[in-house]
Amino acid sequence: MFLRFLLGLSLQTNQTLLRGLISVTEGTTSQETVQYIRKRISENLSVEKSINLIHCLNELNSHSLVTEIQQSLSSGSLSTEKLSPAQLNFCNLTQKSCEGLASVLSSSSSLIELDLSNNDLQDSGVTLLSAGLKSPHCELEILRLSGCMIAEKGCMSLASALRFNTSFVRELDISYNNPGEKSVKLLNERLEDPRCSLDTLRYEEITRKDSCQLTIDTNTVSRNLRLSEGNRKVEHVDQDQLYPDHPDRFDLCQLLCRNCLTGRSYWEVEWHGNVRISISYKGIRKKGSSEDCVFGFNNQSWSLGCSDHDGYSAWHNKRITPISSSSMANRVAVYVDQPAGILSFYRVCSDSLSHLYTFNTTFTEPLYPGFGIWTNSSVFL
Repeated sequence: MFLRFLLGLSLQTNQTLLRGLISVTEGTTSQETVQYIRKRISENLSVEKSINLIHCLNELNSHSLVTEIQQSLSSGSLSTEKLSPAQLNFCNLTQKSCEGLASVLSSSSSLIELDLSNNDLQDSGVTLLSAGLKSPHCELEILRLSGCMIAEKGCMSLASALRFNTSFVRELDISYNNPGEKSVKLLNERLEDPRCSLDTLRYEEITRKDSCQLTIDTNTVSRNLRLSEGNRKVEHVDQDQLYPDHPDRFDLCQLLCRNCLTGRSYWEVEWHGNVRISISYKGIRKKGSSEDCVFGFNNQSWSLGCSDHDGYSAWHNKRITPISSSSMANRVAVYVDQPAGILSFYRVCSDSLSHLYTFNTTFTEPLYPGFGIWTNSSVFL
């Protein structure tokens, strides 16, 4: 099923290869599939095809993944000079992937540039990666970790790894993470330390840059929602409000904002009860009460469900992903990078952010903030 899904999304140049894989998996065990993939990797394939096959090994939980990467690097078939940005970042890598990458960095390899931007590595993944950076065999010079959901702990691990005299890293990008003042201070100290190779540090705070004030589009507000406090507070009510008819007005208890998001944006919302904090294309269906109209139940919207009783959950195209969190907070921060296809949600406690969930996708249209507000619930912009 994974290979069929990948076939549908793959480039035309890869489809012949993937059809061959499907014919094998339809009559096989998993181990036979792994052996077939390893055989194809050993052939003189393009870099793009080799990387796709390595991802297949990862999906099959093959422990030979690290070996395949190391052999590909040492043979020159995965020379970093031939890699494009699309073959390094935005690949849905996680902590599990970092274990293999750390092993590669610890071995004798010629890898000098690694771009892992826009992957959900988090602190645990970066801590594993940092262990590889400490190896005297690591020759990495450029490391890009922009938008990888890294907080203070992960950045502290990076700072610790870079203090070793053996580190070759001279350029580090941790933009659009949440490093915290303490770890940024330590990284800046590495810049000034003549014993360290680091000479370029890039970081931009998510929390303040690109912040925007949302404005509700009153023509979209459902009659079950009441506006107050200068149209900054919205609450669910039983009695219909006397809003005029409009083709953009939701029949369900939802609304859109006027803000058209085409770049990077950030905002915070207070919520109570049971709500959906969303972004959506403007053309989402608004009339009727079918699932196609609900934020997160179609391919035109993405939502964070917030509930006093059920906690947090992520929604897109009828698919729900429960989110585990150590605690709840009635304030949520939203960061969206429309060109990069990143939508991140954070729990806000005091002045700190705690990552909840990130959608990595491709946005094909301008985005609009939206809210679904159910019984006994409200949001405040």
